[in-house]
Amino acid sequence: MKISTLKRHFREGIKNIFRNGWMTVASIGSVTVTLLLVAAFLTIILNLNHMAQNVEDDVIVKVLIDVTADDNEVKELGESIKQLDKVDSVVFSSKDDELENLVDSMGEEGQSWELFEQDNPLNHAYIIKAKEPADTVEIAENIRTYDHIHKVTYGKEVVNQLFEFNENARIVGIVLIIGLVFTAIFLISNTIKLTIMARSTEIGIMKLVGATNGFIRWPFFIEGMLLGIIGSILPIAFLLIGYYYLVEKIVINVQIPFFELLPFYPFAWQISLVIFAIGALIGIWGSVMSVRKFLRV
Repeated sequence: MKISTLKRHFREGIKNIFRNGWMTVASIGSVTVTLLLVAAFLTIILNLNHMAQNVEDDVIVKVLIDVTADDNEVKELGESIKQLDKVDSVVFSSKDDELENLVDSMGEEGQSWELFEQDNPLNHAYIIKAKEPADTVEIAENIRTYDHIHKVTYGKEVVNQLFEFNENARIVGIVLIIGLVFTAIFLISNTIKLTIMARSTEIGIMKLVGATNGFIRWPFFIEGMLLGIIGSILPIAFLLIGYYYLVEKIVINVQIPFFELLPFYPFAWQISLVIFAIGALIGIWGSVMSVRKFLRV
């Protein structure tokens, strides 16, 4: 396509926006509201996923070794666990380490356990992390079948509920975002449809003098893209300001376990580019749908 032709298409696309007047304003307003919701849901979902991933990464399998196992048997057990394909790391924790961790975790109340330093009743343990958190349950069940195992713990109910919640949250979030995006496409599509219907006579004349469908379509594509881009500006501004305030002014001063948001940079800029791209794409796609259906002259 020649540069002069492309310039002509951009000129016509911009003119179309001003020609439609209040319809354009209504379309941009609707797209802005829709993209605000998309940006909000996307930010929430990505941060929930980030927090869930942090929790998942902290999921471990703790294997308590039978007190009757000698040093060689303890070592052989560790080697057997390391050979499991889905195991990422295996760390040995002696019963002295276990006692020290117990004392530290209980604060002042843990001092009473210091009396057992000479006659430690705790078990040696192996701390295992899976390559993928979802494999934790399978690893734990495999280890249960080994010899010299006193107990295998991994917070079964909590872990299963966590994985189920994360999966459901992702699915619901994706469905909501897709629904909002299609709503925006529908709104822009209707705006373009009205434009085409209002200019049907002009389009007919262009066809009679030899204009190709592509030549006629391009201004509408550009119009849709511009509507989407303009509609994305305000949501991006709200996102940058709101997320900066949330991360830098609120979260940093409120320490809540597991509540760790994605850092402002580069997340805010990345999601802004995503919203900008979504705005442009839904504008173009809305135009494609309208032109393909109604440009029959």
